[in-house]
Amino acid sequence: MDRLIEFSGNHLGLVSAFVVVLALLVATYLRSSLQGFKAVDPLGATQLINHDDAVVVDVREPKELSEGSIINSTHIPLAKFDSSVKQLEKHKDKPIIVVCRSGSRSQAACATLTKNGFEQVYNLKGGVLAWQGAGLPLKRSKK
Repeated sequence: MDRLIEFSGNHLGLVSAFVVVLALLVATYLRSSLQGFKAVDPLGATQLINHDDAVVVDVREPKELSEGSIINSTHIPLAKFDSSVKQLEKHKDKPIIVVCRSGSRSQAACATLTKNGFEQVYNLKGGVLAWQGAGLPLKRSKK
């Protein structure tokens, strides 16, 4: 124990950085468990789609769809999401996987769904980029 105290005194910057990183990890864990929706990777998403009839909602902007979209996904841009939640009411009893390009914008849509009483809400970790990186198919729109 004395050596730990001595180390901490000699390496204050290192110990401070460790405490900050540890606090950020704990905060991230707590936030993800309290936000009401779960994160799912592309493999987990395909299992939800194939076995639980999950609905995929793509919240990217229309111009981003040229990169490709997940087959049978419903497109609702994030900018119009709050006013368009009603169109998903018929799927309230199914898992809903929300997708954006990298997985960050879709968190806002997941929070909106949770606030509106949806219980099985998932955010695709890494978004369409992770889906593509896992070698899963994307539907390309024809011009």
